[in-house]
Amino acid sequence: MSQLILSVHSGVHDAAVAIFEDYDLKAAIALERLTRHKSDGSVHPDAAIDEVLSIAGATRRDVDVVATSRAMFPKAYFPRLGGLRWLREQYRSRVGKDRLLLGAEQHRYRAQRAEDVFDAAAWRRDGGFRDDAAIHFYNHHEAHALPTLFYSPWPDALLVTADGGGDNVNYSYRHFADRRLTTLYGDDACLFLPNPVDSLGRAYSAATKSLGFRPNRHEGKLTGLAAMGKPTAADTIAGYFSVAPDGRIQSSFRSYHQMNALMRRLAKQAGREDFAASIQKVLEDTMLLSLQRLLQRHPARHLGLSGGVFANVKLNRLLAEQLPIDELFIFPAMGDDGLPIGGVLSYLMQRDGLVPWLGRRRDLGDVYLGRDFQAGLDAGIAATPGIRRVDEAPVDGAVKRLVAGEIGAIYNGRMEYGPRALGARTILANPARRGTHDLLNERLSRSEFMPFAPVITTERAAEVFDVNPVNARACRYMTIACDVRPEWRGRIPAVVHVDGSARPQVIARPDNPLYYDIVEGFAQASGLPVLVNTSFNVHEEPIVNSPDEALRALLDGRIDFLVTTGGLYRRDAT
Repeated sequence: MSQLILSVHSGVHDAAVAIFEDYDLKAAIALERLTRHKSDGSVHPDAAIDEVLSIAGATRRDVDVVATSRAMFPKAYFPRLGGLRWLREQYRSRVGKDRLLLGAEQHRYRAQRAEDVFDAAAWRRDGGFRDDAAIHFYNHHEAHALPTLFYSPWPDALLVTADGGGDNVNYSYRHFADRRLTTLYGDDACLFLPNPVDSLGRAYSAATKSLGFRPNRHEGKLTGLAAMGKPTAADTIAGYFSVAPDGRIQSSFRSYHQMNALMRRLAKQAGREDFAASIQKVLEDTMLLSLQRLLQRHPARHLGLSGGVFANVKLNRLLAEQLPIDELFIFPAMGDDGLPIGGVLSYLMQRDGLVPWLGRRRDLGDVYLGRDFQAGLDAGIAATPGIRRVDEAPVDGAVKRLVAGEIGAIYNGRMEYGPRALGARTILANPARRGTHDLLNERLSRSEFMPFAPVITTERAAEVFDVNPVNARACRYMTIACDVRPEWRGRIPAVVHVDGSARPQVIARPDNPLYYDIVEGFAQASGLPVLVNTSFNVHEEPIVNSPDEALRALLDGRIDFLVTTGGLYRRDAT
């Protein structure tokens, strides 16, 4: 009998929930899309739990298994708090810090099982789940790693994760060969070791903060700035990092306080662009050397990457071009919002064993995993005051307006899971004018340093971009940068960075016919097979979820038109 498996990550940022029926992923959503607070992890993601259950047509009482990261839980579920520590936590609760990190509590008390420090039964009961619902506590880095293997048909692979930390490590390395999966570093065996101060992810976030941006949110700004500077401070930063012969990344920082202080000092000395180029170079050089040494010791032709560090599309490009591999795949929800997917896969591997688990592998397909608002959508839009339906076919009307330089948005089906807009909640524009970049930034209240990303059909992708067998699947999810062919750079300037690169999305028609047909129609009308694709949101807001959020953008003049499968809409004033 199949099991309904709910998976939760209640982190301080990027809280998220997913639901599976055995191996079938039914729904997934990040808390931010419901609360409308970017990267939200301020509360336990009950709203996201209820949302995915509703999408799946289930209730909490239907759940057979709850998989959860060892992240943030209310202090009431930690019975070992006592004495002076109890008094300290009472004070912290009064100033709003009313949750504890379960993994840290296990580390503190050297507890082999989460249940030794956490009242799981009370948490399950208070959450409205059945008493016989199993609870599975999954490892942070294993949950990052497993989706890259499960959603890939590879006979061998090196699986690498890297982020700002989870379950007491900042990296993990796993090798898959001969139908055996071997953990080289980064599993629960590390839970009770001294906390390592070796995170490149934390260093990059410290650099982000040192330049006045928000860590865990604006690292992409540094990636864009890096192409505009010279790595004048790279040698100084690199002097603190090293790579062991086995590929392990190490550092000589005594504490993250020391790391943060260095970043602040260098940011002031080097200047914005040069400092960004410096931390980017250290990230690239160190990660490349680490993976080269890992592959020398553990040969594989396929590379699976996840964790927040691999949101860096420039790093991913370097690895794809420099390593001797046949394919690279970055899980689309590579940050902590993707952990619930891996958490279920961790449970299923434990339940069924590796060989049956491998036999259930499949292509990830699209990641349209939010609620489907299509029922009654067009009638609701047409009835909205201030909005009128245009009497034209949606694709034809959208193409005509994009050719004329208008800015439009697609609102279609279920919302994307992960940080990238992939055609369900996407803003589109003409890439032929460099001024499009400035216009979009003005309309969306953004101040980005990367160009807007392009979208292109699978049939023409290699004509315009350096899309090849190594990076093609990553391009499907817009998780890698690549070269723009020289003859096209001047024709699509709005999507080309100063270094001649872009971060394309390659779209196949079965995934999203409306999106594909608009791109193809624009190519026929303009001679350009590319459109600008940027996420349907304004600065510092999550990607839109509900129809009301999309209509607000139209009414506020952020976009000129909105297109669905059933119609094309404009403001009455225009």
